Amino acid sequence: MESPLSAVKRPRSFKPKKRLPKDIVGKYMFVLPGLLFLAVFMLFPIGYNVYLTFHNVTVFNIMSGYEFTWFDNYKAVLTDAVFLQSMKNSVVFTTLCLLFQFVIGLALALFFNKTFPGRGLFRALLLMAWMIPLVITGTLFQWMFAGEYGVINHFLLWANIIEEPIYWVSNEQTALYSTIIANIWIGIPFNMVILLAGLQSLPTDIYEAARVDGASKWRQFFAITLPLLKPTLFILVMLGIIYTFKVFDIILIMTKGGPLYASTVMPFYAYEQAFINYNFSIGATITTVMLTLLIVVSLIYLRIARKEDAA
Repeated sequence: MESPLSAVKRPRSFKPKKRLPKDIVGKYMFVLPGLLFLAVFMLFPIGYNVYLTFHNVTVFNIMSGYEFTWFDNYKAVLTDAVFLQSMKNSVVFTTLCLLFQFVIGLALALFFNKTFPGRGLFRALLLMAWMIPLVITGTLFQWMFAGEYGVINHFLLWANIIEEPIYWVSNEQTALYSTIIANIWIGIPFNMVILLAGLQSLPTDIYEAARVDGASKWRQFFAITLPLLKPTLFILVMLGIIYTFKVFDIILIMTKGGPLYASTVMPFYAYEQAFINYNFSIGATITTVMLTLLIVVSLIYLRIARKEDAA
């Protein structure tokens, strides 16, 4: 006897249809404004800046046309004594600023990590150094370092540390270091905030176990605090290098790169070439060299960070 199910027609073998890809426009609509912003305000200016480095563009031929010069601008910049001096000044400026900003910022972060009355008020007062516009800060430090009426000289003379006023911002030996002191004062609050956030995120049970084992404060700091703060330190150093290496306004306000290029750093020299001497190609070449150096530093940082994550 034939089964009633045999009378039912079996469906043909079914092959699932390929699904169409999702709507690309709808999928990437939210990131489109960001991509347009990057393309218009970052990628295009960087590309055009690199384009200028291979041409001879000045104020005299910018409208009439300019010639292709291959690597002549790079040769001129890398053999320029003033550029080499500005690179040296940038390295000294960045190194000293990062060192003292980190040391003082870490000391303040450890201090404000404790609980005491008025902690929030004092922390807010210290943040004012970071919130004040750099034009005002540079002008204040220029007055403080003034030779005849500056408060720095007045205090040093009163304490019998010096016998005659020092012209800090107009002296070839002290001009760069006066700008370094001003920039250190500006960057301390930023370092303090980042390091304080890192300290407050550390687990407290490790310190309790260390105290039970009899570890001293210094032992806890070097064996627990610094190793656990290593990711925060890497980020802080990276941001500090990028921010400090491109400092321009403090130099412009306090010393204008002088005297005799003693305080000229790479960003100021690029500004001088492009907007004072109107040699746009040389200015673009200097900024391209700066960008290349910062990219190299970023790649080194990323490699170290990957090794730390793998470990």
